Amino acid sequence: MTASDERAAGRLALPRYSSAAGVHPPLDSPGYKSSRLRAPSQPLVPMPQRLTEITGPLLGAERVTAGDADLTTGRGGEPLGERIIVSGRVLDSDGRPVPDTLIEIWQANASGRYAHQVDDHPAPLDPNFTGAGRCVTDSLGRYRFLTIKPGAYPWRNHFNAWRPAHIHFSLFGRAFTQRLVTQMYFPADPLFPLDPIFNSIPDPAARARLISALDMELTQPDWALGYRWDIVLRGRTATVFDTEGK
Repeated sequence: MTASDERAAGRLALPRYSSAAGVHPPLDSPGYKSSRLRAPSQPLVPMPQRLTEITGPLLGAERVTAGDADLTTGRGGEPLGERIIVSGRVLDSDGRPVPDTLIEIWQANASGRYAHQVDDHPAPLDPNFTGAGRCVTDSLGRYRFLTIKPGAYPWRNHFNAWRPAHIHFSLFGRAFTQRLVTQMYFPADPLFPLDPIFNSIPDPAARARLISALDMELTQPDWALGYRWDIVLRGRTATVFDTEGK
């Protein structure tokens, strides 16, 4: 029975979406070594949305404050590094804004180190920077973060491996089971051709959609450069997400 049939029968019509082919990276990418260990060896089993996911409890936007989107304050001092503003919209496949979306970000500091116990990169930690923030999109699907531009960092995927500067994004829908994770990059990074994660995305146009754009209108003079990056949830121009694959 289609969604139209369900509506005609007076039932709750659950949305059905299909992933655009060639947009998301394969779950097993040979150049990205850890994917070999965690990629499934059997075909994936689709888990369709049911009434519980559609009508489940919301995430409690009232618990998110305006200060949660400012990663540069609240730690007793100014963090080191280049101040930046990251802003954009969350859109559906038809270009319509998606309001009330909980967005969480996490990132390395200006030296390329995460404030996490498993990060043993011998770069300095910044006591005034945790690298984590969150916000909820407004009625026009807009979000905005004030943060520090992250640094590149080494990782043990292969000899002399370095990750381009990036910020991790996590988006929640109506419930915690509806989560998408992706990464935002910065323009003209020379490490792009050398990064197996970035290049695991088969479509060059899809890779380009993960790169933010310098926006001087978003920039605050004498304070912070602005980078604009929209997130498209599905369709042929969808943003690449870590949680999908073939």
